[in-house]
Amino acid sequence: MMNHKPSLRRRLWRFVQWTFLVFCLLLLAGYLYLRAVAIMDPPAVTDTRSAQARRDSLGPYCYTLGRNWFRRSDSGLYELYVEGQPFERGVANGKLTRELVVKQEDAFNEQINQMVPSGAYRHFLKYVIGWFNRNLDENVTQEYKEEIYGVSLSASDQYNYIGSNYQRLMNYHAAHDIGHALQNMALVGCTSFGTWNSRSADSSLIVGRNFDFYVGDKFAEDKIVAFVRPTQGHAFMMITWGGMTGVVSGMNEKGLTVTLNAAKSDLPAGSATPISLLGREILQYAQNIQEALSIARQRKTFVSESILIGSAQDNKAVVIEKTPEETSLYQSGQDYLICSNHYQSSALAGQPNNRLQLEESASLYRFQRVEELLQRAGPLTLPKAVALLRDQKGQRDADIGLGNEKAVNQLIAHHSVVFQPQKLLVSISTAPWQLGPYVTYDLRKIFALQGLPADQELRDTARDLPADTFLNSTDYQNFVYFRRIKEQLRRGASSGINIVTFVQSNPSYYHTYVLAGDYFFRRKEYEAAARYYETAKTKEIATIPERKYILAQIEQCQKRLKS
Repeated sequence: MMNHKPSLRRRLWRFVQWTFLVFCLLLLAGYLYLRAVAIMDPPAVTDTRSAQARRDSLGPYCYTLGRNWFRRSDSGLYELYVEGQPFERGVANGKLTRELVVKQEDAFNEQINQMVPSGAYRHFLKYVIGWFNRNLDENVTQEYKEEIYGVSLSASDQYNYIGSNYQRLMNYHAAHDIGHALQNMALVGCTSFGTWNSRSADSSLIVGRNFDFYVGDKFAEDKIVAFVRPTQGHAFMMITWGGMTGVVSGMNEKGLTVTLNAAKSDLPAGSATPISLLGREILQYAQNIQEALSIARQRKTFVSESILIGSAQDNKAVVIEKTPEETSLYQSGQDYLICSNHYQSSALAGQPNNRLQLEESASLYRFQRVEELLQRAGPLTLPKAVALLRDQKGQRDADIGLGNEKAVNQLIAHHSVVFQPQKLLVSISTAPWQLGPYVTYDLRKIFALQGLPADQELRDTARDLPADTFLNSTDYQNFVYFRRIKEQLRRGASSGINIVTFVQSNPSYYHTYVLAGDYFFRRKEYEAAARYYETAKTKEIATIPERKYILAQIEQCQKRLKS
């Protein structure tokens, strides 16, 4: 009698086929799901007539649209004023700054392409980010959705393969949060402080901050000082860039300031309110610390962040510390406060992530350096605050190299700013980094304008602070050379570089020797590589992970030399 049962080999083959088919179906289902959740429809806007408005020109870099205006100051900063309902001020913003909206997105995508060279992987990441942001619009207020939609009408169609203009601009508002959580690196190693009463020369509040958010040089070229008069809430100013309506540094007409400082975060499980939009909401709707705290408690955020709030009404500064689960208020109990990239409140200081941040990052070192500088400065003035923000040394004035993350001035800042809330004065750095003159705006004068009748300077030039003398030094020229060669090395150059000259351009910086070691390691010259790594080990290294990398590279060199 014949046995009609399939052979074992055939049964195994069928099992493999079915398994492969199920796997493919799961992949397809996942792909379709990611595509579906990544789609974000623009909000319904009742009155869209403003979308038909056209801007008028008052000069080569000066435009008006009704009472809204935009111009390029001779300081190099761009100045923007918008008013009205959410959609119409978004439209005005986009139309007035459209060249910068397009240029900023070009710079952002160019940097992403450098960081992620693989087109297939970037395509995959698009859907990963779409998954993270799958309910993003549900966590953004209708007001801000309409405003972002208005701006998006002026964005380029070049990147429609990534998503619609509206979807891209909405996602860019969460880019800081996603990048911060995924990388936990020095893209956002900011420093801020406040002084008042006995620690300020005239007893009034002074708030200073460096926004050390680095996404390439091009991203930081065109900074906008935006003045916004919404129909609801308070008029305010913020320092921003093309297409960005969230707030990272700003002050409102009540003398309330907001500055953001990143803390160590876990990978987000899902979308929430982007931290810059929470900063924006506080700036627009709060006039004192209690109101700011109330707004912060209402919003769930993607990532952990410290929000330094300065308040003219309270004449002091505090830090609102947020995680995706908790909100805590930190008050120093003194007439000054410092904020870097770790938590200080009793509720959050003991968190495992925060303890790791204190142990492994540059945050505590930089915090202690600011404290050292504040003690030395005595009662603070505007010039003293600017000098502090420009400081490039380590603790006890140690030479730790130019660009070290442990320095207050890491020579990467997108912007640096000093607020004087009671006086409604804001002083902003000009390029390069904190080294150019600080220019000052009087919010009372700006918000008293009724449109812009002519292309004219709007800052209070009598209050400008001079450029840093470091710009005239040989050390500065050496640092410019160092950055240029560093970029070549970062991109994997393995020949044609004079390493001796490179090392001499920034000899006190540990990373100079790491780059030199990596250069020789790629060339399989392990003895030379080891020498440079050994020298790096003797310098002031910014973080524990970097120290571990150096030690691991030394070990690798030794193994290869023995083999």
